[in-house]
Amino acid sequence: MDPGAHAGTTSSAPVHPARTSDDVRVDALLRRAAHGDEEAFAGVYDALARSVMGLACRVLRDEAQAEEVTQDVMVEVWRTADRYRPERGAARNWVLTLAHRRAVDRVRSVAAGRARELRAGVLEPERSFDAVVEEVEEREERRLLFRCVSRLDADLRLPLVLAYYEGLTYAEVADSLSVPAGTIKSRMRQGLRRLHKCLDAES
Repeated sequence: MDPGAHAGTTSSAPVHPARTSDDVRVDALLRRAAHGDEEAFAGVYDALARSVMGLACRVLRDEAQAEEVTQDVMVEVWRTADRYRPERGAARNWVLTLAHRRAVDRVRSVAAGRARELRAGVLEPERSFDAVVEEVEEREERRLLFRCVSRLDADLRLPLVLAYYEGLTYAEVADSLSVPAGTIKSRMRQGLRRLHKCLDAES
């Protein structure tokens, strides 16, 4: 038989790059996270947050903005983990696609904000020194906060990320993580104490 005849009968389904052993591990963790496994999500966070941060930095070219996008993306991953479809590719690729979309959205938002500032600058051309200092201080505080949050143990980190970046209440965090509200309150108090110590040490 003509070898070319065989080629014509091959499937037209998309071919994804072979998964590495690390991809397989993260895929499994994300599938478990989709069923509310907090520890599994912590593993996803630890495995992918650095890559998300790197991608966001490349798109935004602003570390503080990239840190915010990273936390937003990882919260979105936790909230929408059940939408991940392994047959469409590795979890890493799915998460990085979310990250790229968020980063691009942030670029557009920042551009729109700058346009508004330029229009306002026509009416108020001189910006006060205090306002500039305050903005710089806020960015530095966000960087410190991100570093300190990243150093927390997984069971303390996730409730604070959900509360701080998503504005969830104790009850909503407990419901999201399928953990008793009393446990969540205890973890958040402990996490906040550690955050304060970390921020004091860094400042």
